[in-house]
Amino acid sequence: MAFIDEAKFYVKGGDGGNGCVSFRREKYVPKGGPNGGDGGDGGSVWLEADPRKTSLIDFRFSSHFKADRGQNGGGKDMHGRGGKDCIVQVPLGSVIRDGETGEVLVDLTEPGTRFLAAEGGRGGLGNSRFATSTNRAPRKATPGTPGQERWLKIELKLLADVGLIGLPNAGKSTLLSKLSAANPKVASYPFTTLEPQLGVLEFKFRDPCIIADIPGLIEGAHEGVGLGHRFLRHIERTSILLHVIDSSSEGDQPLADYRVLKNELAAYNEELLLRRYVILLNKIDLIDSDRLSELTGLFAGEGLRISAISAETGQGIDQLIHLLAELLDEGAPGEGGQHVSGEDEAGEQ
Repeated sequence: MAFIDEAKFYVKGGDGGNGCVSFRREKYVPKGGPNGGDGGDGGSVWLEADPRKTSLIDFRFSSHFKADRGQNGGGKDMHGRGGKDCIVQVPLGSVIRDGETGEVLVDLTEPGTRFLAAEGGRGGLGNSRFATSTNRAPRKATPGTPGQERWLKIELKLLADVGLIGLPNAGKSTLLSKLSAANPKVASYPFTTLEPQLGVLEFKFRDPCIIADIPGLIEGAHEGVGLGHRFLRHIERTSILLHVIDSSSEGDQPLADYRVLKNELAAYNEELLLRRYVILLNKIDLIDSDRLSELTGLFAGEGLRISAISAETGQGIDQLIHLLAELLDEGAPGEGGQHVSGEDEAGEQ
């Protein structure tokens, strides 16, 4: 099923029912007074965050959502029934914007949270509401008011604790399959990941965390090269970013790859540079210990935590899981958003 993470849709609240002009008509009761009932209120359109949904695919097939209108009032003081609300289920992490101005209206990050997208109209008043001591037979009733209508935009930002970023073929998908039960597509050619993937990492002594893998970035992504920056919104909520670097590249290329990633993140949103980073030197099964030491020295000047792994063979995965547990327990970065730094862990592999 296709992954859809943005859409535009139309919402309209139900119109209110009209008030009724009616007079009491009963045998042996002369001069019956007004008894016109009120119209019912129109239903409203609500957006509700549903944790079971992970895509906006439903908006591809349905982009107009309307609530029921209220019924008109009737004689004998019968009020019209209110219109039924329209409840639209959206994924957790949905950001709702005004379709015209782009203003953010709400960010739905809690399960069951509701947002009033379009309010229903109010029902009109029947003529019984206008009876006074000087006007005992009013022939006046009011119409119902129209329901609110507008176009909205919805953007999905996946809720994850850890984000995987890297160039194409860095081994992110293989790593995700090792850290979780996810089964992403893995192949030897670039851009095998065409849409974000989620996995759940289980720990022994703490709550699990969610890992998001986004399609690979390349230099010039901010200008639309490759898949561009389209999917970077899905790591905006993460507190930890794992830079997956192909250590089997020759010379200083691994460090150059990291700087490409860093520049692309800055071009998209500089706030992403305030996340806690871990450099993952992947594919260490393809290099010797001398080359690993050389790469560790190259990255030492970046002041970031370094971990050496092989997603293919599983080497270093246990140490990485332990490191992630420590970082998650530490919480968000302190004031100033400095990166977490630590001793080189490559020697433990």
